[in-house]
Formats: sequence, C-alpha cells, structure tokens
Amino acid sequence: MIIDQRQIRQVYLVCGKTDLRRGIDGLAGVVQDQFELDPYNQALYLFCGTRKDRFKALYWDGDGFLLLYKRIENGRLQWPTNQNALRKLNAKQLRRLLSGWSLDATLHKTCPPGHEK
Repeated sequence: MIIDQRQIRQVYLVCGKTDLRRGIDGLAGVVQDQFELDPYNQALYLFCGTRKDRFKALYWDGDGFLLLYKRIENGRLQWPTNQNALRKLNAKQLRRLLSGWSLDATLHKTCPPGHEK
C-alpha cells in the first residue's frame, strides 16, 4: 500500500453506500459532518458505492490528503450495509475486507467471491 500502515492511527469503514463521485473535500465533509470526526487525524477512512466492486480510501499523511480508489475485477466486497454507521476496523479485519472475506465470518464458513469449492 502507498500508505505506511504504522502511521495509521485508526481505520474507519463508512457503512452503507457513499456517492463515490465525491472527491477529497466531499469525503472529508462526510467524515466531519456526518460522523463528527477530524479527517486530519491520520486515520484511514473507507467508503463504498452501490456496486460493491469498488471503494475509495481517504487519508491525511501530515501534509496533504491521499485519495485511493480501487476496483475489484472479480467478485464484490463484503461491505456492511447499515447506512449512516461507522465501524472501526483492526488490521486483520482490513486485510479480510480487502481480500473479499466478510469482516465477521469465520474462515471455515465463508469463502471470498470467486473462490468457492
């Protein structure tokens, strides 16, 4: 990842759908206005659109914002759907999400999309 994970203080997943046409200012506004958090606090904020095959990440690295965009070619993200909720993730949950696994399912019960037996 382009971000030094040791510098990330917290990872927040914005549940539900976010309009991914928003840029840095729009997503920082969601963080401030909707969740009353400081987008300058070196936390990584993750946002997903309707299709669940792409997401954006917003991160303040100390002298500017990074806006990352990823599109998954095979499968969909297991993104929580409870709109207007924010969820803190640990490093393991972040890896699971970005690998296509559900955040909460056990490894024995859920396979990532495209990896079914």
